[in-house]
Amino acid sequence: MGFRLSKIYTRTGDKGETGLGDGRRVAKDHPRIEAIGEVDTLNSQLGVLLAGLAEQHLDEVVEVLAPCQHRLFDLGGELAMPSYQALNEAEVQRLEAAIDHWNEELGPLENFILPGGSALIAQAHVCRSLARSAERRCQQLNAAEPLAGVGLAYINRLSDLLFVAARVIARRQGVAEVLWQAAARP
Repeated sequence: MGFRLSKIYTRTGDKGETGLGDGRRVAKDHPRIEAIGEVDTLNSQLGVLLAGLAEQHLDEVVEVLAPCQHRLFDLGGELAMPSYQALNEAEVQRLEAAIDHWNEELGPLENFILPGGSALIAQAHVCRSLARSAERRCQQLNAAEPLAGVGLAYINRLSDLLFVAARVIARRQGVAEVLWQAAARP
């Protein structure tokens, strides 16, 4: 593979616009750029989670989540190049299979779960909430410019997977889930 970037700065975005893969120039706050940015933020935070999981030798969780970084990059590519399709239904099915497998081990929820218990559990919930934010931005874009492919389903399933991953991490670490306690009524 050749070099992809020969220059990091181009100065073409200095006036508030950026280029898409199809040659269009759009404002940096265009819904498409907002969606790309949210997916990128999620991918970065997922990298933090994966680094922590690797340090704790939680290899099974890493094996399930590591490919998600690549698929998020694919989703970003689809958003940047509207005619490009990289994701496929098999990726959505892979996430669903992992969710089902982990849920069999975990059993039913006792209550709502708060994002805490350990730094890794909390980071998984940060990623989950960022996946939801990325999904909202993609849905906003979809309302203005319909998206093709399975990207919306993928990002939705990824947020579900990250929720279940937080529970699996708690179990692997031997940390009790932090259950929500309703406020006392006056």
